Amino acid sequence: MYQPFLLHLRQSLSQHFELQNRSIPAGLELRVSDRGKHPATIQSWCYQCPELRKIRYTYIDAGASAQIFNSVIYPSHHYDLPLLGIDFLSFGQVKNLIVMDFQPLFQDEAYLAKYIQPLKALRDRYPDLAQDLEMKFYDANQYFSKYLLFAKTDAATVKTRVFEAFQDYLNLYWQMLSEAEVLDRPADIRRIAKAQTDYDQYSADRDPASGLFSSYFGHEWSERFLYEFLFEEAIPFAAVAAG
Repeated sequence: MYQPFLLHLRQSLSQHFELQNRSIPAGLELRVSDRGKHPATIQSWCYQCPELRKIRYTYIDAGASAQIFNSVIYPSHHYDLPLLGIDFLSFGQVKNLIVMDFQPLFQDEAYLAKYIQPLKALRDRYPDLAQDLEMKFYDANQYFSKYLLFAKTDAATVKTRVFEAFQDYLNLYWQMLSEAEVLDRPADIRRIAKAQTDYDQYSADRDPASGLFSSYFGHEWSERFLYEFLFEEAIPFAAVAAG
């Protein structure tokens, strides 16, 4: 379902950046499950480059029952750009949920005007993909922009409109990154690093996919995947409670 998206992201990254492999903890890069009626495979890739400190993407293939493509791109701490977040989920090829956004690290007006307002013209090209859906697990005012794409749609639209929007969002993000100011003040770097760490903690605490991972791949593996790879700067709740 989303293999063309994965391939396009890989090609676009290779065209714009000098990528280096970024290590994935042993046992987390690939796992196959035969739980339930439908076997599932989860595979992840991770890279870095001078401009982007972490580029991760994951594909879950459970045949007709589920196809999931997830990616988050973290800029270097020398850039205060939003994160690029992508989440495409299809269940039974009938339920298709797409989420794509420039996820702001800060909410002050100057920051939003600089990095989020440019999204408006692009988002306005895809009003059918900007549905007013309820966020059940997240606060829409924290780490999401008001110009995100968030929609339930059909498989045909995924292959056409969603794929076009995906390419457009990537291109705008690369453009903004190429024009972004490099920040060298230690105070700026610390502020950005903390904001990215806070994002990991916030996301790990609320990620609804953790239950899905557990159902396919077991609770222990899924906890490792969540805290050692997806949101590696987050501290597990059990560790916080013990501390």
